[in-house]
Amino acid sequence: MIKNSFISVISQEEKKENRGSVEFQIVSFTNKIRRLTSHLELHRKDYLSQRGLRKILGKRQRLLSYFSKKNRVRYKELISQLDIRESKTR
Repeated sequence: MIKNSFISVISQEEKKENRGSVEFQIVSFTNKIRRLTSHLELHRKDYLSQRGLRKILGKRQRLLSYFSKKNRVRYKELISQLDIRESKTR
């Protein structure tokens, strides 16, 4: 039924040291998004979870745009590791 496809891109040692880093936050938000998405496949009318998912998506989007401006090479690597689409630029 539910796939547990959580990502461990960053090693355990790095997680303890760099919890405030942009990369760690993006990975954390991606894990939350995947978990909420699988929850919403079963519970379609859970509107509070839908709202939470939209808020987390917005936060991750802002972090990704900041990270792409700050370090484009690492951004491309992270996008490919997480298997998410590149954000649209305005």
